[in-house]
Amino acid sequence: MFRRLAILVISLFVAVVVLFILLRLLPGDPASSLISVGADPEQIAAARRQVGSDLPLFEQFIHFLSSLVRLDLGTSFVSRAPVLEEVLTRLTLTIPLTLLSFALAIAVAVPLGIVAAVKADKWYGAAISVVSQLGIAIPVFWVGILLVTLFAVNLRLLPSGGFPPQGWGDPVAALRALTLPIATIAIVMAASLLRYVRSATLDVLGSDYLRTARALGAGFSESLVRHGIRNGAVPVVSILGIELATALLGAVVIERVFALPGLGSMLLLAIEQRDYPNVQGVLFISTLLVLLIGFFADLAQRFIDPRLRDPHGSVQK
Repeated sequence: MFRRLAILVISLFVAVVVLFILLRLLPGDPASSLISVGADPEQIAAARRQVGSDLPLFEQFIHFLSSLVRLDLGTSFVSRAPVLEEVLTRLTLTIPLTLLSFALAIAVAVPLGIVAAVKADKWYGAAISVVSQLGIAIPVFWVGILLVTLFAVNLRLLPSGGFPPQGWGDPVAALRALTLPIATIAIVMAASLLRYVRSATLDVLGSDYLRTARALGAGFSESLVRHGIRNGAVPVVSILGIELATALLGAVVIERVFALPGLGSMLLLAIEQRDYPNVQGVLFISTLLVLLIGFFADLAQRFIDPRLRDPHGSVQK
């Protein structure tokens, strides 16, 4: 456990260093967003002092790191609003979008993946595999455009984009606005996840312990449920962590397609406006969430599989 925490902290520190360096390698000066065309040298110097870009890179990094430790992500150059407050507000849309898409993808992929493996010799088992392969090949934004064309433009059943001004104050309108984005992410994620579930189930079906359980008199369904699911879940859990992180990052594209005021839209707008504090804040929070997802997925995998723990049942150091 402590080893995993140490790896998490080190990974986050490395990510912060890389983030800081990459943003400073971009052409231009952060102070350019504060000055108008034709500004004199004194105004440029004052703007650079205001954003701290006149300091040596090492001093800028120390200031940046100390601010992160205090959970101070700075103030937006454009809106003058605290970045952390804006990020947390945007997360109230991005997190539900990601989690609901993830839950729907699991609900679809797990049973269909098991059916595709158990009934691999049947036509519908092969058909599920083919459809999932096609789903992996389709870009997520194209799926979104197809769903908008069908359900919003042609059938007029759901809104094509946007989010209600009152937000989650009107949960029915909010869920209607998120239905198509959730379905878009879930379709692509389920297609990918289904392949892993099918592969893990095929490994279980060919295992010695499943054959032994059946030889001892257990039925096929009982053997699969009692002995197969836990063993098959071990490789799938690590994939679930990757898929959840991918869904979170994929929300950047989907929020743009559906004009949703989430974290992805905030990042793209900040890049367009050269709003460095917002860019840094969004990328830092996104990186932190991805690392936390990987951390908890690793712990879940070790909890499920006793072989990854020591004889006393604690996580291996």
